[in-house]
Amino acid sequence: MTDFPIWRIRPATADDADALSLVASATFLENFAGLVDGGGIVAHCLKQHSAENYRKYLGRGAKAWLAEVEPGHAPVGYALICDPELELAREGDLELKRIYLFSRFQGSMMAGTMMRIVRDAAVAAGWQRLLLGVKNDNHRALAFYAKHGFAPIGTRTFDVGGKTYDDYVLALELANASPTN
Repeated sequence: MTDFPIWRIRPATADDADALSLVASATFLENFAGLVDGGGIVAHCLKQHSAENYRKYLGRGAKAWLAEVEPGHAPVGYALICDPELELAREGDLELKRIYLFSRFQGSMMAGTMMRIVRDAAVAAGWQRLLLGVKNDNHRALAFYAKHGFAPIGTRTFDVGGKTYDDYVLALELANASPTN
């Protein structure tokens, strides 16, 4: 017998903007409280993780997925891919803008499954590289991305509510990959 709930990962639509906003803000707070300025987190979430912002991303062609658990399909994680907003992007790149999962579910098959879904969508659409930014001292995330084949290609600064932090920019080469079954 297991205590782990029944879960699923499904494509999100503009109708899911409120759920995306809620889980985005909650996971960002959970992951960075105590590591990043608290006021900055609140300001960042109000602006970057608003439901309207997710509607805009999806309206511009971004794709998102929600990880949900039973009972009632409660959102516990999400991923969002979009046209690159990173300065190091080149022709043929796609950005994994966000991928978060509540810590209670990290280390489960959920995170790896979500990454596989994102990767397969990028490969199927013909993208050459998948890029992302990650806080330079987020060792758990860095290990997760390395496990999935991402490698550093540079750095950037990232603004969280008016304060800047250092990120690594990572890339996953997709040119010779094929979707997994």
